[in-house]
Amino acid sequence: MKIKRVSAIILLLVLCNIITAQNKYTPSEALSASRQENLKAREWFKDAKFGMFIHWGVYSILGDGEWVMNNQDISVDRYELLPNFFNPQAFDAKKIVSLAKQAGMKYITITTKHHDGFAMYDSKVSDYNIVKATPYGKDIFRMLEQECEKQGIKLFAYYSQLDWHHPDYYPRGWTGRKTGRPESGNWEDYLAFQDAQIKELAENYNIAGFWFDGWWDQAPDKEDWHKAVDYRIKGNEWHLERTYEMIHNINSALLIGNNHHELPFEGEDFQMFEKDLPGKNTTGFGGAGIGQLPLETCETINHSWGFNLQDGNHKSVKTLIQYLVKAAGNNANFLLNIGPMPNGEIQQEHKERLLAVGKWIEKNGETIYGTRKGPVYVENKIVSTQNGKKLYIHALDMEDESVAVDDFDQKIKSVALFEDGTSLGYQFKDGGLQINIPKEKQNEIDTIIEITLQ
Repeated sequence: MKIKRVSAIILLLVLCNIITAQNKYTPSEALSASRQENLKAREWFKDAKFGMFIHWGVYSILGDGEWVMNNQDISVDRYELLPNFFNPQAFDAKKIVSLAKQAGMKYITITTKHHDGFAMYDSKVSDYNIVKATPYGKDIFRMLEQECEKQGIKLFAYYSQLDWHHPDYYPRGWTGRKTGRPESGNWEDYLAFQDAQIKELAENYNIAGFWFDGWWDQAPDKEDWHKAVDYRIKGNEWHLERTYEMIHNINSALLIGNNHHELPFEGEDFQMFEKDLPGKNTTGFGGAGIGQLPLETCETINHSWGFNLQDGNHKSVKTLIQYLVKAAGNNANFLLNIGPMPNGEIQQEHKERLLAVGKWIEKNGETIYGTRKGPVYVENKIVSTQNGKKLYIHALDMEDESVAVDDFDQKIKSVALFEDGTSLGYQFKDGGLQINIPKEKQNEIDTIIEITLQ
C-alpha cells in the first residue's frame, strides 16, 4: 500500500510539473525570449539609419563647448555656480522632436550627464541636477521622453562614465585634473553612484538604450586611447559586465553602446565610431576594428559638440547629406549633433541644415532607410546600399558621363535613375559594369542609380 501511495504521489507531482511547465517559460525559453527582444531592437536600430545627437548642459552658458570645465581648468566650487544661471525658458521639447522628425531622424540621443557630472534629468541619486539645482526646475529629459512618444521617435540616454565633479572618481584619469578635487576617493563608491543613476534612467524613463562615454579617461596616456584596455585589466576596473547585466535585466531590449574606441565588449549591442566612418581614422579617434554588431557614426554640424559662441565652421548641406549616404553605404547609422544655446533654442544655422537634409531624405529615403551595405564601393566617390533585389549606387563625385563598377557579375533586370525613373544604358565590360549617365541627369550631391536585380 505504501509503495502504491508513494507512486501515486510521485505521479501526481510529475503531472503538476508538466501542467506548470506548459504555462511558464523554462529558464532557457525565458532567456530565448529576452534574446529575441534584444535582436529585434538591434534590427530596428540597423533600419533607422539617422538620429539626432544633443549635447546640452550648464556648460552652454559659457559658450565654449562641453569640455569647458577641463579646458579652462575651472574648479568644482566655481563651476557649481553655473546651475544658478541656467534657466532655459525657450526650451521646447515639441519643437526639437518635430525638427528631428522633419530632418528624417528616427531617434534622439541626449546627454543625461556629461563629463561635468551635472544631470539633465530629475535624478534621485544626486541633487546636482537640472530640477533641484537650477531656477528652471524642470526635467527636460522627461519632456523629451513624452514628446518622443507622441511623435514616434525613440530616445537614447547619453551617460558619461567619466565625472569631473564627483569626489570618489579616483584615481583620476588624464582629464579634469585641475578641478580642485582632493587626491583621494573610493572607486567602488563612485561605481555604485554611477550604476544607481543608470538604473534610475533605465527604470523610470521610456528609453531605447544607452550611449556611454568616458571609459577612455582611465588610460594612463592620453596620446594612446588603447592603453586603457591594459590599464583596465591592471586594477582600475569599470565592471562593465555588471552594469550591462543590470541594464539588460531591467529590459533586454535596451541597446547598449560605449564610445571606448575599441572592438565591442561583452554585453554591448552596437558599436560606435566618433567623427569617422567605421574602420577609418582621419580624426585620431578611430582606428578600431569593425565588429559584428550594428554600427553608428557620430558627427557635428560645426566643429563643436556643445554650444560654442565662436564656432561658425558649419558643414554644408551637401557634406551632411553625403556623410549620411556614406554612413549607410558603410552599414552604419548617422548620429548628427546639435548643441542647443543656453536658452534652449537651436541655432538657426543648424535648423536650416537639418531641414534641408530632411527635404533630401523625403525624396530619397527609400535608398537609405532599411537598407544594408551594398557590394559597390569606391573610396569617397561611390557607395551602395541594398534592400532585397534593389541595389542603389550613390555616385557622389562624378567626373564624366559614366559610372564604372569593377567585379560585378550579378544578373540585372533593369537600371534606372532613381530621381525620375529614366532608363540608363549599361554594358558589361572586362568583368565589370559600366552605366551611362548623361551630364544633364547627374546630381551635384548624389546621383542615385537604382538597379533591380533578377
